[in-house]
Amino acid sequence: MRMGHAFAPVRAAAVHCSELTAHGAGRGINAEESASLLAAWRRDLARLLADDLSGLLSGDRLDVSIAEPDRISGADALRRIGPIAANSLLRVGASGETALLSFDFATAIALTDRSFGGDGRITGAVPDALPRSAALLAEETATMIAGAITRASFGDMPPPAGMTTRGEVIVRSESAARLKPFSLEAEALLFTLDIANRQGCTWRASLAIAADRMARVLPGGGRRARARAVRPPATGMAAPFADMPLPLHVVLAQFDLSLARLQTLSPGDTIPLVMGRQVPLLVGDTTLAHGSVGTCEDRMAIRLTRLPVPAFAEGVAP
Repeated sequence: MRMGHAFAPVRAAAVHCSELTAHGAGRGINAEESASLLAAWRRDLARLLADDLSGLLSGDRLDVSIAEPDRISGADALRRIGPIAANSLLRVGASGETALLSFDFATAIALTDRSFGGDGRITGAVPDALPRSAALLAEETATMIAGAITRASFGDMPPPAGMTTRGEVIVRSESAARLKPFSLEAEALLFTLDIANRQGCTWRASLAIAADRMARVLPGGGRRARARAVRPPATGMAAPFADMPLPLHVVLAQFDLSLARLQTLSPGDTIPLVMGRQVPLLVGDTTLAHGSVGTCEDRMAIRLTRLPVPAFAEGVAP
């Protein structure tokens, strides 16, 4: 029997079960899977917050719980938060979704009291305007919560290389409606975060996310594979970076001053400085070189003595 070139191998057609073909059709996750992901995300977020916030609240050992969300309209969510609160619009998750975090004024003041070593009890006396210290504490707490939400969105998987796991506060306002976190008619998920220490204090925050964004905040929801073209690494000597002006600064001296001493300063006071033999030349927070301070043509100058980073051939790199 001569096979010659007439032979053509035959591959049997693949036969898949209906469960697999349903996945391939892009059906997404069902309600049971979504509920399971949401429960795991709440559990991971509570654990992360218990660790992250402890340092902010005088090293307390914290217990954080996050209840199942209430599914309500955006307008109802804003009514629940109230017309005045310490509100922060957050950017969270792998895909940078927006969320609204809110503390009432009494809670923000109690958290501030605890962060300065007080008992952190919530009292009935609430001012009309939030003190500056409480506003700063609320923003710092919101930043920590945004970062924890983002880390929880990755689940047990490490983030892709180069992807940040930090959340951020986009803007703050005492009016949640002014931040426009979601449509008033759209469905929103309103979570209640209970933060408790072992001394019997409990602080409560509200976290609201548009329902159609929640899936992208859950593990696996915000990461999509993208085909990337092969690109050569950029260098500082190639366009468009070569002509970019970089602000450089030299740190001549650094010193510590207590808050009590700082408050007593007045015009005419003298602060002695000790300048080292070697001072750093920086671009942003990156040390570019070290040098000694002197004069050149009646002008102060710095003579470079050490270049720890090969910046000029390959581009500035931290």
